[in-house]
Amino acid sequence: MAPVMPRGIGAPPSMLVKICAFKQVSSTHTNSATGLNPLSCSKPTDHFSLYASEQAKAEQEEPDTVSCSLQSTEGPTSHIMIEADRELSAMVQDIWDKDVNRLKPGTDYRISLQGKAGPVNADMNDDMNDDNDGAGYPLFSFVDERIFKKESFLAFISLLDNYESDTGEPEIVTPEEEAENHKFLDCMLRTPTMKIAHKYLVEKQLSPEGLPEFKKQLYRIWFELYARRGASKPDSSGFEHVFVGETRGGRTVIGFHNWIQLYLQEKLGHIDYKGYSVNANSPQPDENKHILALQFSWKNGIKPKGSIFVGVSPEFEFALYTLCFLVSPNERVKVFFSIYEVDIVCHHYNQKHIGTTYPVLVKYQNEQKKQKN
Repeated sequence: MAPVMPRGIGAPPSMLVKICAFKQVSSTHTNSATGLNPLSCSKPTDHFSLYASEQAKAEQEEPDTVSCSLQSTEGPTSHIMIEADRELSAMVQDIWDKDVNRLKPGTDYRISLQGKAGPVNADMNDDMNDDNDGAGYPLFSFVDERIFKKESFLAFISLLDNYESDTGEPEIVTPEEEAENHKFLDCMLRTPTMKIAHKYLVEKQLSPEGLPEFKKQLYRIWFELYARRGASKPDSSGFEHVFVGETRGGRTVIGFHNWIQLYLQEKLGHIDYKGYSVNANSPQPDENKHILALQFSWKNGIKPKGSIFVGVSPEFEFALYTLCFLVSPNERVKVFFSIYEVDIVCHHYNQKHIGTTYPVLVKYQNEQKKQKN
């Protein structure tokens, strides 16, 4: 049976522009996972220097990627919600409430925001121009690593060393690594968060009801290898790009939107946190909140501006991003949950694999109405 479009997704482009403040162009591609026709959009201009602009341009130029970026909304139109956003937000709230493995900021972990990151430059040397470094100390000052002994964290962390970071370097999946992929998916399918996501996707006829078939769908989306621009052989996967991170040309970090990988790499001395990122339209970062925009260097490459959830479980992100990838034909969606109003984008690589996926905090909602952060 053909997938059924969730209510409200068919809203006219003009309404979508008001919601997300994006310039949109039509796309002839069809998402094979949903049977829907996504839209593409141009990246908004940010306040970073030429180097950041070049990175954005390079990402847009990938010929077989429908590439979008996020921009905070402001003014009265930011409160407009189509029905699909309301419905998805309710699902995300349920997933958030069922995330029993989420860490509590200030208790289970502590971060040190320090200063605002400075602009980056295309001609930076290997020291990444310390004059623009807004942080003299690591981002994480403490993490209670007992959480890493829990099943979902163990399964997730076991995958982080399975990849070559340089794009263009072919990925070779060993039988042991494939077994780890399956073990991780089996673990995810047992979690309350993924059960909620699966139930919703089945109701929308976007995923098969049987767990073996659903697992195959998840494997294709997240772990099936594909070749990036200029690569002759498969050199990337959705899981690697979103959660592990990749490097391009030896100087650019792409993907890498996971706090666990960030913490572990920083602990090993491979991450240099440069400070938080903020612009005129975004709220000030807060060490006691679960979303952070930041700048950092990794393996001699720079991530001019990234955005991550902090302290959430692997099963929360995996369920959330899978939902957004399959539900949203426009590759971006606004969700409201807990005290957060967030824009999330899922790039569709070749229309069947998940690409860059990350949250951008639009604003904090009325905290008086929420008992949990």
